[in-house]
Amino acid sequence: MSDGIRCMWMRGGTSKGGYFLAEDLPGDAAARDAALLGVMGSPDPRQIDGMGGADPLTSKVAVIKRSVRPGIDVDYLFLQVSVDAARVSDAQNCGNILAGVGPFAIERGLVTARDGETPVTIFMENTGQIADVRVATRDGAVIYSGDARIDGVPGTAAAVPITFRDTAGSTCGALFPTGNAVDEIDGVAATLIDNGMPCVVLRAADFGVTGNERPEVLEANVVLKARLERIRLAAGHRMNLGDVAEKTVPKMCMVSAPAAGGAISTRTFIPHRCHKAIGVLGAVSVATACLTPGAVGQDLAVIPKGDPKALSIEHPSGEMTVLGYVKGAEVVRAAVVRTTRKLMDGIVFWGIEPDRVLGTER
Repeated sequence: MSDGIRCMWMRGGTSKGGYFLAEDLPGDAAARDAALLGVMGSPDPRQIDGMGGADPLTSKVAVIKRSVRPGIDVDYLFLQVSVDAARVSDAQNCGNILAGVGPFAIERGLVTARDGETPVTIFMENTGQIADVRVATRDGAVIYSGDARIDGVPGTAAAVPITFRDTAGSTCGALFPTGNAVDEIDGVAATLIDNGMPCVVLRAADFGVTGNERPEVLEANVVLKARLERIRLAAGHRMNLGDVAEKTVPKMCMVSAPAAGGAISTRTFIPHRCHKAIGVLGAVSVATACLTPGAVGQDLAVIPKGDPKALSIEHPSGEMTVLGYVKGAEVVRAAVVRTTRKLMDGIVFWGIEPDRVLGTER
């Protein structure tokens, strides 16, 4: 049995996971991953022997440290812990878990709280991006209660506005890694895009679905899932990601005309489970496609007037609004509003020997 690790469990946006100071985790990546697999209870579909919630959205980790980079407050490494495989991936960011990074940094004394609102500048280690967040604070403490509401989360909480800097091509090297707004893969039009999250944007109608089905219905469609995976594997090479068979990117997003007064309707595979909402940076990438002439989704989207463009991205749990700042035909900046809540602060134990956790799958 381990001696335990100090951590804070938080909801960030529509996700949930463990937030750790980098100094509290093993310095060796293999030992760190072994500990986190044990903490979550992976590999096991139920994660019954750990803190994970048997869903990729609740099997996430943030590793945070004080930054030595000029103008940056903290560095944030996101780790996706697989549910039913002994795998920990740093191949992507998570904009939902990002919502809790600023409050966590203040809670741990990495950033000094101000009166009313505390800005926190965050370097995202996974892709080298920078995000600016604003955290409600009073009397040196984080305020979690408020009037902001986001779909996929019951009740209200304090708003956490997030503005992303220089997200285009952060993982793939270019906003459109093939140089095209649209490509053809397996006989269907696909937009391969990376504006913070590598995504393949596809028309739902090209797969014989409406794009408004519930996630469990789409997950049960084995023919659909097999075809999406063929396209994903092919897209991975075109997006400079190489062999993505064991990677969590790119995400596969089927789009259709809005059904609830928004800008576009989405159903996203992440990559093999259908997301019950949509990831923050995935929504930014989809919104960018909708604002790009010729891209998949642009022909289906209802684009609002004004600048910034407030695109309501519909998903199975409701909607997420992305603010797209457009210059000419280019999206130069994007912002979203998330909420977060502290759930637990204490010591977590893993209790499984590293060699047993990692096995041969490592």
